[in-house]
Amino acid sequence: MKHLPFQFRVNHRIRASEVRVISEDGKQAGIMPISAALKLAMDQGKDLVEVAADAKPPVCRVVDFGKFRYEQAKKHKGDGKHAAASKVKELKFHVNIGDHDYAIKMRHAAEFLQKGMRVKASVYFRGREMAYQEFGTQLIERVLRDVSAFAHCDAPPRLLGKNLHVLLIPGKAKVKVNETASPASSGMPPPSSSASPRPTSASQPFGAPIKIDLKIGGA
Repeated sequence: MKHLPFQFRVNHRIRASEVRVISEDGKQAGIMPISAALKLAMDQGKDLVEVAADAKPPVCRVVDFGKFRYEQAKKHKGDGKHAAASKVKELKFHVNIGDHDYAIKMRHAAEFLQKGMRVKASVYFRGREMAYQEFGTQLIERVLRDVSAFAHCDAPPRLLGKNLHVLLIPGKAKVKVNETASPASSGMPPPSSSASPRPTSASQPFGAPIKIDLKIGGA
């Protein structure tokens, strides 16, 4: 088991001459000399663990230290996971992003998602690019396709002002790639079959698959 980031004084390592004791079932046993507290723990076949060294007098619990240490380590590990899950990393895409830059951003997305972080993928429109919103929609759909094996979104992409956003969450895909927001719910125009030409040319047709070496979970 990994060492905890904090240490507990146990039994004869406790330095205080007087302590407040909490029994194994969580009840207050009162304030007593350290010798009496140690005897109380030993009579029950348990350990005396100092859990609040800064209190006056220090607070000690009568517990099985091995079990106590395991529970503390498990709790600390769980807290770390929750902290990672609460972090949101944003990746910004331009509607005319090239394949090389796209691949780099997707590798970053894979790394963040693998660490349990959420990723906000944002497409930014500048000036007249608002007339080409269908290309932003296609770009977001491309992102969703490329992460569908290891991430999902709980809500369809949304257009807020001049930015199109979608939040990627670690885990198996739950929303189909083509489930983009409807015009009524997001303000996005539906992709047109006779879409205007892309603002600038790219090395491949927009949304064409490219090979990206996304190494997830040591695969």
